[in-house]
Amino acid sequence: MLADEPRFLYIGGVNETPLTTMSWPRAILHIDADAFFTSVEQALDPALRGKPLVTGKERGIIACASYEAKAMGIKRGVTLSDARKLCPQLIILPSDYETYSLYSRRMFNIMRQYTPDVEEYSVDEAFADITGLRRIFRTSYREMARKIKTEIHAELGITVSVGLSLSKCLAKLCSKFRKPDGLTAVEGRHIHLLLQRTALEKVWGFGPNSVNLLRKFGLETAYDYVRRPERWAGRLLHKPGREIWNELRGHSVLKVTPEEKTSYATIIKSKTFTPAAGDKAFVHAKLVRNVESAFMKARRYRLRARTLGVVLRHHDFRHDGLEARLNRPTSLSIEALPLIRMMFDRIFSEGSKYSSTMIVLGRLESNESEQFELFEDRLKIDGLGRATDAIDAINRKYGKHTLCSASSLFLKDKPENARDAPPPRRNLAFRGETPRQRLAIPRMSIAV
Repeated sequence: MLADEPRFLYIGGVNETPLTTMSWPRAILHIDADAFFTSVEQALDPALRGKPLVTGKERGIIACASYEAKAMGIKRGVTLSDARKLCPQLIILPSDYETYSLYSRRMFNIMRQYTPDVEEYSVDEAFADITGLRRIFRTSYREMARKIKTEIHAELGITVSVGLSLSKCLAKLCSKFRKPDGLTAVEGRHIHLLLQRTALEKVWGFGPNSVNLLRKFGLETAYDYVRRPERWAGRLLHKPGREIWNELRGHSVLKVTPEEKTSYATIIKSKTFTPAAGDKAFVHAKLVRNVESAFMKARRYRLRARTLGVVLRHHDFRHDGLEARLNRPTSLSIEALPLIRMMFDRIFSEGSKYSSTMIVLGRLESNESEQFELFEDRLKIDGLGRATDAIDAINRKYGKHTLCSASSLFLKDKPENARDAPPPRRNLAFRGETPRQRLAIPRMSIAV
């Protein structure tokens, strides 16, 4: 049954036979912070509570909207000019990702006080496996979920929506069922009631194409899907379809993985800048900054890229891109930059205005066992590797991009505008803090 609600309403004419008679063979928790970025801003500055608030001033589009702003029709991705038309009194703040990551870490640490099996799914979402912990905490799974929810609100001043069920897919459905500040728990014998009220597009893992395909077979709800045989789901949607079928029926096949992610199929770095720029040197400098960040991440996880992709986005959201395959994989930005410059020159259009650059490192592989090529310049490659190691050592000590490509010098030519205002925390540094070396402590703004 649903927490805080007597039970589901039965739907007439639908098979009401439970999918399982087991109550809690597994207990999987999903926590989703409500309007996370704006909630953090309101927690740090009580004067913002209850007011329509959005973040994303630096991008020109809304990154997150508070529930007060959502009530006026303002959503994520809307341009700031359109949002002001809907709400002239709208409060617009620059995104403070440093502070949001601090709150995210503290929220996940509260969850780890109850179980070590916590999977950080995103900056504001996490799964937790609390199976078998009722004896330790001498309480029910539902009450355990309520305690975690209450403790996050008490310590951080933000609200979260909590879902509790037998699998990750079901727990995610539950957390979305009653937002914001909701708690929904569905045990095994009531799964079918939840699925009867869940449209296909609400299922985690079903994209628009999958939904349209399933509807061609007369399916409308998640319950319609799980009533079909598993073999049918596998033939139609292959392995993901079988996994979702089992997850929705309460069979936990997608395990909670607390280990930090160490493998990537691709690494993507993108940066939006405002106003849109047509200066070739400046746009290239933005791309180079993304390239350096992407290769830093690749080296951190001991990965090398076999393909490079460059994308430039126009101010009207059109994209131009180019991909190249390398004759040998690399993790060195110094080695890749000449090729990236050639790709950039081919897709850059004089007279156009660009608002974003993107680099994609593809076909990543481990650099643990490097195979030498017959005609490669080994001395040059080793020299570039030693130079990169020295750059990384300096940047670790003094901050990211302290030592960087000379192309970045053109970034100082960016015209100043109102969107360049830094987050309040940048202007409230403790003594001894630098822009790159800061204490992991958020700063509150309280008028006295």
